[in-house]
Amino acid sequence: MQKITLLACSLGLLLGSQVQANETPLTGTLGKIASTNSITLGYRDASVPFSYVGDHSGKPMGYSVDLASKIVERIQQQLARPDLKVKYNLVTSQTRIPLVQNGTVDLECGSTGVTAERQKQVAFSYGFIYVKGQLLTAKDSGIKGFADLRGKNVVTTAGTTNERFLKSYNVDHKIDMFVISAKDHGEAFQMLQSGRAAAFYMDDALLYGERAKANDPHKWVVVGEEQSREIYSCMVRKDDPQFLALVNGVLADLYSSGEINGIYQRWFEQPIPPKGLNLEFPMTSELKAIIAKPVSDPVQ
Repeated sequence: MQKITLLACSLGLLLGSQVQANETPLTGTLGKIASTNSITLGYRDASVPFSYVGDHSGKPMGYSVDLASKIVERIQQQLARPDLKVKYNLVTSQTRIPLVQNGTVDLECGSTGVTAERQKQVAFSYGFIYVKGQLLTAKDSGIKGFADLRGKNVVTTAGTTNERFLKSYNVDHKIDMFVISAKDHGEAFQMLQSGRAAAFYMDDALLYGERAKANDPHKWVVVGEEQSREIYSCMVRKDDPQFLALVNGVLADLYSSGEINGIYQRWFEQPIPPKGLNLEFPMTSELKAIIAKPVSDPVQ
């Protein structure tokens, strides 16, 4: 009887070790998360409706924040860590990439556009929005497009592809506008509202988000021919295929199940904090194409 018991124990240990050996070992970010029982999410405080602080709780909210929460849920399930601690780290357009690179932030889902240059520094998930550069200005400013910006102050956000595009466009087309670089989208809109700038150049979805924060949103209009085009994606560290596969798997499931439609409608087609304004920004044909066939490459 004792021999049978010992044999059963030995067999159990052997099978257990075989199962453990067959499991893919956790590496990179997932290994770090497992060892610390925590994940740090990068967030923006003024990227409406993607990632922003919209009430007195001080907690980030938005379309991108909801997507990040879905990814955290999957990590909790995969690692069997329902008590996984979620930390938030504020990032800006200028600090977001370095903070992902140096390990301070594990996942950044905000309003970061995918470019070939950025792909050399970080890895990007499937895209979750398709945006186009336009202008936000006062309804009575007389500005209808870029040709009307000659000699005027135009604000954009520092560290963005929009800033680079605007400065290049100014030189190439000899518009002679004065480009002002604000630290974030909120400051840029404040400059517009105060009259320090005649127009604010940024991605259309973000402009509608800033407009929603105004005391009188209907005083402001989005105008101009669409310029730069990008997809926004979540950022993770380079050379971490295990974590990137998990992130992409979550997004692919949201897309194929149709759950993404409800998340999108909540932030772009329904009243949102803090003013309760509806952005009235329906899903574009370009985003529908990404949902049907997910991609993470820069827009050509």
